[in-house]
Amino acid sequence: MTTPGRLVLGALPEPVLETLEHFEEAFGAVLRIIVPAAERGAADEVLYQTGGYGGEADTPPVHSVIVPHLGPELQVQVLSARLAPPEAVSAALTPALAQGFEATREIEFFTYELAERFEEINLLYSISQMLGSTLDMDSGAATILAEVRDVMGAKRGSLWVYDAVDGALHIAAEVGDDGRAGPLSPDDPDTITAMVFREGRAIIASRQPSSAERAAGDRGDSFLSVPIRYSPGAGGSRTVGVINLIGRIDGGKFSAANQKLLAAIASQIGAALENHRLVQESLSKERMAMEMGLAHDLQMKLLPDAERFAAADAAARVEPTELVGGDFYQLFELPGGRVGVMLGDVSLHGFPSALIMTLTMSAAGIYAREAESPAAVLRKLDDALSEELATTEMFLSVFYGVIDPVAGVLSYSNAGHPHAFAIRDDGDFERLAATDPPVGFAGPDSYAEEAVAWQSGRDLLLLFTDGLSDTLPTRNLKNGEAQVVETAVSNRFRTPREIIGSLFDLSSDARRSALADDRTALVVRG
Repeated sequence: MTTPGRLVLGALPEPVLETLEHFEEAFGAVLRIIVPAAERGAADEVLYQTGGYGGEADTPPVHSVIVPHLGPELQVQVLSARLAPPEAVSAALTPALAQGFEATREIEFFTYELAERFEEINLLYSISQMLGSTLDMDSGAATILAEVRDVMGAKRGSLWVYDAVDGALHIAAEVGDDGRAGPLSPDDPDTITAMVFREGRAIIASRQPSSAERAAGDRGDSFLSVPIRYSPGAGGSRTVGVINLIGRIDGGKFSAANQKLLAAIASQIGAALENHRLVQESLSKERMAMEMGLAHDLQMKLLPDAERFAAADAAARVEPTELVGGDFYQLFELPGGRVGVMLGDVSLHGFPSALIMTLTMSAAGIYAREAESPAAVLRKLDDALSEELATTEMFLSVFYGVIDPVAGVLSYSNAGHPHAFAIRDDGDFERLAATDPPVGFAGPDSYAEEAVAWQSGRDLLLLFTDGLSDTLPTRNLKNGEAQVVETAVSNRFRTPREIIGSLFDLSSDARRSALADDRTALVVRG
């Protein structure tokens, strides 16, 4: 890529050429642009000359000097002008040409900046897709690190992960020349990696070259080290690893912008590493006979504790029909005091659905904090999960809404989830109907988005899966869904926890069919 603003000799920018042609036509001017010779007696370099000029001017040319950004000093010569004094043409032409060069410089600069930002955005998106669509961090870590190194122009990179079993940092991936490979103690006083892990803060440093290296022009490699942190929905964040970049291919230094980009990548990796750790810990404890029970415990731990959610008054309950299931919910604290609320239902139930549910929660945790709108979050989920859903012949219905208490609005996108309602404090309720087909069926033109009014502290958001309503017998011509909504409306002034209890009291386990689906309900008073 051409450095922004640098003049390529012999190819004047288009705005400059258009300005010269305009002055030639308007004033009958004969013009020339040269690079004056650096040494006396040497020939000037002619960059431009009006066509048809065949000799010297009768009078010395009127000239002025312009200095394009990062380019050589140029001399503009007005050799003659039929319709205006050459001096006047020169006085008007010089600033006009300067503006043409400046406009070209700005276009090149913003094109350069846009290309860099596009590479960064594309990198973040690629990593989000990879982390959101795989549970195998071992194979993905090296690929992610290689992409990060290439985009940021680094010579080498390493990713260290903390293992609580032996209390040491271990290499999870490395690209470029091999570095230190053995376990690294977090208390090591001599390594930047250990210091970054201990202190939980990023460092930009440089290796000091030896005298011989300095004499050979070696300025020392720049070093960027960023902690990988995991931030759960409730509780404090913790450092789970470190990602390092060593040396710039161009010999320069890593910048604050590089640090900011790497920190964003490290945040995504942290969430994926934590999910990966939880899955690996559970799968290694027991044989297949015990794994279903452990998977149930893991699945429940992955779900946030709605009653401890600080941003809103909420309660939820999930009861899989087997030890594990495909129902899930998520709560997110978003910027500006907004609250993200998600509930989903994977088709079928049992262990295959549980795997899709875990994958969806991992991806949703990343995308809900990346994308501004509910529709964009579901679009990213669909892109990340479509291949896995097609392979397993499953789909999932998902409702994702964002409550903005300041604006008094609930924005939502509904991928085929039938049981979503806004309950008002006067007893009225509104169905938040599906805007799109379920994830796995929706095409590339999905997803749409709707919005309804919201009174913070007064309105209720009620979400549940069909396992809660389909098992209820018809009463007084009211189907199961109507009974669930009616119960929530009649209990609307009680706490969300009490409302959830009344919903699950509608049917007991003894009356549930062996073929019943998972039961889940979520109530939020935002």
